[in-house]
Amino acid sequence: MISAVILTKNEEKNIEDCIKSVKWCDEIILIDDNSTDKTREIAEELGAKVFRRDLNGDFFSQRNFGLEKAKNEWVFFVDADERVTPSLCEEIIGLTNNPINQCSGFYIKRRDFTWGKELKHGETGNIWLLRLARKLQGKWEGKIHEEWKIKGKVGKLENSLYHYPHQTVNEFLTEINFYTNLRAKELFEKKVRSGFLEIIIYTKGKFILNYFLKLGFLDGIRGLIYALMMSFHSFLVRGKLWQLWQKK
Repeated sequence: MISAVILTKNEEKNIEDCIKSVKWCDEIILIDDNSTDKTREIAEELGAKVFRRDLNGDFFSQRNFGLEKAKNEWVFFVDADERVTPSLCEEIIGLTNNPINQCSGFYIKRRDFTWGKELKHGETGNIWLLRLARKLQGKWEGKIHEEWKIKGKVGKLENSLYHYPHQTVNEFLTEINFYTNLRAKELFEKKVRSGFLEIIIYTKGKFILNYFLKLGFLDGIRGLIYALMMSFHSFLVRGKLWQLWQKK
């Protein structure tokens, strides 16, 4: 038996396709951060159990709340902009129903599709996420880059999870602004400082990493835009961190 858990915030454009891709699960749970659009209504119409809860910039607590609400042995976390393919569905059902399966959880490779085409290189080219695990085998940790810490053996699935993030540059910029606020605050709380050199090094380094070292240039104009955006992400984190220290 499997419970799917989805975190949302104003995802009316994505939530229907996401839920339909996990309808094979025995239970679908939505943890909603006070959406002002029709996210909750659409989810409820599709049979999901909806719980309203403030995120407060704390993703691991939000996911652990979803973990607590799940009633089944296995829990599968999916984001609203992700889709489960039929082949991934069959693989998960087969493994979770296998009585000789000794794994406590499984990593799933995520494939990013941006602006109509898959990004095969850069940071997104080789992402593995632990999203499927037995409910009682662990908890989520980490406010922003949260991880599911699982006890016991962890395996890897053969099929991929499809990801359709920020389908416009405007959406990309909105997400970057939100996540850099959280990241700068996290670093500030850890007493990490930022100055001229840090801002330059992290900004240039991120572009070089994505576009050259991780072969982002092979993704064409999409790879260039992505590398520039992630470089801007690093610039905003270090710039906002510097401002936090100035205010103090």
